[in-house]
Amino acid sequence: MIPFTHFMLVGAILFCIGLYAVLTKRNAIQILIGIEFMINAAIINFVAAGQYDKDRMGGQLFALFAIVMAAAAVAVALAIILKVYQHYKTIDPDKIDQLRN
Repeated sequence: MIPFTHFMLVGAILFCIGLYAVLTKRNAIQILIGIEFMINAAIINFVAAGQYDKDRMGGQLFALFAIVMAAAAVAVALAIILKVYQHYKTIDPDKIDQLRN
């Protein structure tokens, strides 16, 4: 059995990679990927914590809910990014300075 701290370490590393991507990237797609890394880090921690509650499987249920919510968020975010690209011809968040015509 893998120790709980290893799961937490992997989750922390993934979260830090995602946070770095969100804070440094200038592309909406790359920012979205960074957010997904952070969500996946939380999912890993949910599943790791769920191994200590084998009767009710709370961690696994939270992880399943998080996966569904992340998929819905990606679908909405990609639709928004496509509409922004159609209007502004860029996906650089710094170059999009107005939301109205």
